[in-house]
Amino acid sequence: MHKKRSRVQILLLVLLLLTCATLSSAQTPVAQPTSSPKPSASPLGDVTQQTETADGPLVYGLQGVLIETLDGKTVSAQAIDQGFNPASSVKLGLAFVALHTFGPQYRFTNGFWTDGTINKATGELTGNLYVTGRDPSFHYEHGVMIARLLNNLGIRTVTGDVIVAPGFTMNFSASARRSGEMLYDTMDATLRSDEATRSWMYERLTLDDQASLQTVPNVVIKGEVIVGPVAPGAKLLLTHNSSKLTDVLKVLLCYSNNFMAERIGDSLGGASAVQRQMVSLLAIPESEVQLSSVSGLGINRVTPRAMMKIFRGLRNELQKHSLTPADIMPVGGIDPGTLEDRFTGPAWEGSVIAKTGTLVRTDGGASSLVGQMKTASGDVLLFVIMNQRGSVLRFRQNQDRLVMQVQSSRGGPKSFGYKPRVLAMKLADTQSISTSANEFEPNSKTGTSPP
Repeated sequence: MHKKRSRVQILLLVLLLLTCATLSSAQTPVAQPTSSPKPSASPLGDVTQQTETADGPLVYGLQGVLIETLDGKTVSAQAIDQGFNPASSVKLGLAFVALHTFGPQYRFTNGFWTDGTINKATGELTGNLYVTGRDPSFHYEHGVMIARLLNNLGIRTVTGDVIVAPGFTMNFSASARRSGEMLYDTMDATLRSDEATRSWMYERLTLDDQASLQTVPNVVIKGEVIVGPVAPGAKLLLTHNSSKLTDVLKVLLCYSNNFMAERIGDSLGGASAVQRQMVSLLAIPESEVQLSSVSGLGINRVTPRAMMKIFRGLRNELQKHSLTPADIMPVGGIDPGTLEDRFTGPAWEGSVIAKTGTLVRTDGGASSLVGQMKTASGDVLLFVIMNQRGSVLRFRQNQDRLVMQVQSSRGGPKSFGYKPRVLAMKLADTQSISTSANEFEPNSKTGTSPP
């Protein structure tokens, strides 16, 4: 019996060792920088290499890294030809194509039309109010603004319906009907939500526009909300233009707003069209960029080498217009949003400008950080760090550690000298034009106005 028990114990021990070995092989530590990395052209190591670090725990998963000087010299490289899920850092590619296509001063337009007549004595618009356009940044405060502008035209009541185009959106809602309902309620002071009122007051106070708060904008709609095209022969009452594209992109990238990204992507022809533009304009091999979305949701694939080309292309596009990455991207430790709590120490604040990417479950967890860092030696280094199949929190810590160690190896960090503006002011820089002339014809099929 004693011998039998020994054999059982041995078998159990062997099974336990095999189980531990299987679990251990399922996770592979990413290559990590040493505590004092020396800039060189040599790679950090293969994607599955393990490097000991005294700065923190080992990080398991896959990693790709590419760090370059402004003139293109490699500082560090790792798995630069392997496809990773970039998550939301792919929005940098969207920003590049949007700026190249539309230009930094471009504004999204919503049009407000009617097929009726205005009686200024009674304040009635006898007829319907039509809404066209696809402004992805149209929000509560803009709805209140429309009510004020209609009041300025002598309109306080609409006897007919509010008919919104299929592409109309408000408060990041993908539903045109729901957006129309929110506009309906927001224009009517008796139905206006507390959130809408707060948004309006905050924007006006931010802009130091006390005069607008002396009256309460109010337009009562007696009809219903309908989704449909503009009636033939309708006249344009007013146009409302969004803030310029660079300001919209700044808010989009700071908060990594997926809805705004997808709407701008739609205006460019969708993910496939954005991919074609990037491949063509930046001479990226088709095999290195595969997009299923422009927001970063889902399964996308970009190599670190291709992502570096995308970021360089974005920098060049901005430079053409005397702009810098800080004009549209989050600045670490300063701007609200995804980088607000990263690179926050007194020495590091403002020394990193980057776009994050985070997918907690997709591809086993994906995280990325793409941007530029400044060092005390005067260098500006461009970097791409992409991680996959592991803890997103650990990936972020590892990304920050890598950037900070590279900065430390060159004398420490140095601020880019960025002076922030309140982001609410950026989306408040709208333009509105009231008119009685029919300045442009709506699209008869979709009910949308020209971009």
